[in-house]
Amino acid sequence: MNVIGLRKEEKPFETRVPVIPEHVDMLKSRHNINFIVEPSENRAFNAEEYMEAKAQILPLKGSSAQVVLGIKEMPDDFFERGKAYVFFSHTIKGQPHNMPMLRSIMTAKATLIDYERILDDKGKRLIYFGNWAGMAGLSDTLYILGQRLEVEHMRPNPFKHMKRTLECKDLSELKDSFRALAKQIEIEGLPKRLRPFVIGFAGYGNVSRGAQELFDLLPHESVQPDELAQTTSQQNLLYKSVFREEHMVEPIDPTAKFNLQDYYSYGKGKYKPVFERYVPYLTVLLNCIYWSDKYPRLVSKDFIKAHWKDKHRRLRVIGDISCDIEGAIEFTLQATNPAEPAFTYLIKKDRITSGVSGEGPVVMAVDNLPSELPRESSTSFSASLLDYIPILANADFTVPFDQLHLPRELKDAVVVYQGNLTENYEYLRKYTEQLGG
Repeated sequence: MNVIGLRKEEKPFETRVPVIPEHVDMLKSRHNINFIVEPSENRAFNAEEYMEAKAQILPLKGSSAQVVLGIKEMPDDFFERGKAYVFFSHTIKGQPHNMPMLRSIMTAKATLIDYERILDDKGKRLIYFGNWAGMAGLSDTLYILGQRLEVEHMRPNPFKHMKRTLECKDLSELKDSFRALAKQIEIEGLPKRLRPFVIGFAGYGNVSRGAQELFDLLPHESVQPDELAQTTSQQNLLYKSVFREEHMVEPIDPTAKFNLQDYYSYGKGKYKPVFERYVPYLTVLLNCIYWSDKYPRLVSKDFIKAHWKDKHRRLRVIGDISCDIEGAIEFTLQATNPAEPAFTYLIKKDRITSGVSGEGPVVMAVDNLPSELPRESSTSFSASLLDYIPILANADFTVPFDQLHLPRELKDAVVVYQGNLTENYEYLRKYTEQLGG
């Protein structure tokens, strides 16, 4: 009998699930797949819903489940020999805080498949929460903006009425809150000092599209990045500007032209950052890009220190939805959580303080934003994963890797197989070896 396990989530505020009860029931009836669901009091879907879908509620460790699905990182002592674990491992950039977990998977002779690496032929993710991160990220960022403007006693401040995403029971209520914000902007207007009021979206993928879906409920006009200097002060109108790679970098060689594939291949080896030229026009920046240290940053500490001296600057809040620590936004020094979503980067002290007060930009850096819309985001994610579950349930993870029958997109996402890094991820060995021991 094919058995899939659903791991409980232990991160604070994390209640998402990889497979919803409705799909558990469907997979059981159509493919004879059994599910073992680890007991948890913190799921968006409760145990009764899973039992109605004919799942068993049992501990996973030592169980008959050979494939275990989760969302976020799993404990170092959870992994068992011969089993396959599928989750967002946050290891593929060599993230130091997750290298002990990666080594534990290797030591246990287990297999790791990372959702983040399940890609189509063009390199686009097939299994993702990105659009939900964008929605929650924009909402949290504008809520934080309202709090910051209150601290600065800036009027009018239509954003002060916003709820946190966490306070909305579902997506419908969240959209209603944006419609209410639209009316407040029409009634109160925007602070004169911050006009033209521009919100910049760095990136145009799933995260950005999710954020823009909500933003588009507000009164706005779209403007191209290179036309920002021509925007005019509008009392009841926001501007939206979406930035692509060619707005973020340019070739180091002044005779060369920007080429997207060339940039993906060589990164900062051939390209230099230029995004900071646009920052003076922005009141809010949303970082929605994929980033690794192969690529230049969006905003550096040196730039923000210089920019903050400008008496006419408009930038107040950065929504770092992508949330790479010391990454695209260099002063994102730690992740936040839905209950306390913001910190302020104290320019002169080069450190952060929780909340929205202090001399420096406020940063929203929640690293599990889709958990703020758990039922909707889980349903969407489960639907995208649905076709792969029978394949995973029927796969034989005991054979040599070259004999493992998985579709290309799944096999390319196998980071560790039977305790060994696969060829595509051999580069991670240096990070695990740095742990010593």
